[in-house]
Amino acid sequence: MKLNFEEFTAQWSKLHGGAPTSGVVGGWLRISFPLARGCAKLHITPNVLTTIGVLSAGLTAITSPHWWALIFLALSLIADGIDGSVAIYTERTSAIGAVWDGIADRISEALWAIAFYRLGVPLSWILALACFAGFQEYARARLASLGVADVGVITPGERPVRASFLAVAIVAFHISFSHNWPTAIAIVLTFVQIISFLLVLRFAVNSLKKL
Repeated sequence: MKLNFEEFTAQWSKLHGGAPTSGVVGGWLRISFPLARGCAKLHITPNVLTTIGVLSAGLTAITSPHWWALIFLALSLIADGIDGSVAIYTERTSAIGAVWDGIADRISEALWAIAFYRLGVPLSWILALACFAGFQEYARARLASLGVADVGVITPGERPVRASFLAVAIVAFHISFSHNWPTAIAIVLTFVQIISFLLVLRFAVNSLKKL
């Protein structure tokens, strides 16, 4: 039996520690619900979508000096964004799927880092960017393992924001007078990730004090 929208949002909230489904989250759920329903009708499973997201991220890295990278980046982000929604809609959530989704996210972000490198961004900034993005996600994963079920703080450096910065860098690379802009964009994103990590760290400290 497939879920209606109200059941879908209720299940999403339950799986995310009772998080509210209003505001930006509610807007995203209204977009992802019909997409999830369409995938279900086409018999596209959550794990297939997760895999498509990783493959698209790989193609983004390979084609990053070209306009095609924007299409693959968008596909990567969409597939990654709705795989969980499809799992909820079709009531096919599983521990294996959750683990694969987490691993796939880290692989995709490593491939996005390679895309930045192919745009000419120095390796030092790419490593800094990747580290602080990874610290943010690791902190959240550790909190979940310690029993903190809440979604936590929504930072300015979430995965869609990282992808958006990469998209801007790809566009900037193709503007004749802006071949050095991808580095500047990566530097700005690095500082956004530092701020985001500190916000998650503060949330972690406050949450652990309540345990």
